[in-house]
This record gives sequence, structure tokens and C-alpha cells, in this order.
Amino acid sequence: MYEDVSEEEVEHRIISSHESVRAVVAYWRKKCGGGRMPRRVDIDPADLKSYLPCIILVDVVPDERRFVYRLVGTHEVAGRGFDPTGLSVGEAFYAESQEAGLASYEYVARERRPFCFRDPYVTPDDWYEQEDTVYLPLSADGTIVNMILVYSHSLDFKPRIRDSLIMI
Repeated sequence: MYEDVSEEEVEHRIISSHESVRAVVAYWRKKCGGGRMPRRVDIDPADLKSYLPCIILVDVVPDERRFVYRLVGTHEVAGRGFDPTGLSVGEAFYAESQEAGLASYEYVARERRPFCFRDPYVTPDDWYEQEDTVYLPLSADGTIVNMILVYSHSLDFKPRIRDSLIMI
């Protein structure tokens, strides 16, 4: 679906994104050091404290599930109306379609570089959404993407869960 999106186009999308997206990308780039992708252990949650509610970690797995939600921030859970932790992206996607939901992850795993999504879309429960979302590869060995860090800034957040503990 995104096979023809160039690195330059992704960079343009990142530069055009909300400042919080750019800040998370800058942090990720700093953690790359001399390598192409940082390891998960290079990412310190304390450094990203104010961004954590909007962060998702997705494992890249070698089976039919392909991408599995490892951690989903509270803001993301509230926006979805449920916690997809432990489910595959294919079964708990948050996009117009399963194909669209998987395409960004496939791009990052294949290209081993960031992807940025900025297009409006309709959610599985028929809500219109506009987000700046960045997908950042992580790698245990510097070659194969084994995890993807996702950060989203919603331009018009609509919580589906109104539990005060989740909305913090």
C-alpha cells in the first residue's frame, strides 16, 4: 500500500507534523547513535514521560500474527475504547481497513526506517479521525526490525472510554 512512499516524502510528513511528533522522532534519532535503528533498551521511558500516554509498542513476530501490541498508552486505549495489548494488529487495527492498519507497520519492517501517517481516516466504529502518527523501528541486532514504537498526536481527540484513571 505504501511501497512507493519515498524517504523524502516521509521526512516531509514528519517536518509537517505536530511538534510532539517531531520531538519523539528527534529523541529516536538521538538514540540511533551511529546505527540505523536503536534497540528497545536504548529507549528510556523516563525520557518520554509526557509522551507515554500516546505511545504504542508493537512486537514484530515470526508467525501469522506478524505485528502484536505489546504496550498501549492510556490515551490510545481511551481513543480506541479498549486495550488491544496482546492482540495482533490484524485483529485489533485502528484504521479504515485491516490493509490500511497493517500497511504502516509493513513499511517500517520492510524499509527499516520511520513512516509518518497524516491523512484523515474513518475508524472501525465510523468516527472521522485526523492524527499525526509516526512509526519508528527498533532492532535488537541493528538489522532486523523486531519492535515498532508508535506515537500519535490526535488533532481532534474523541475518547471512547471516560474512566478518570485512563484519562490522566
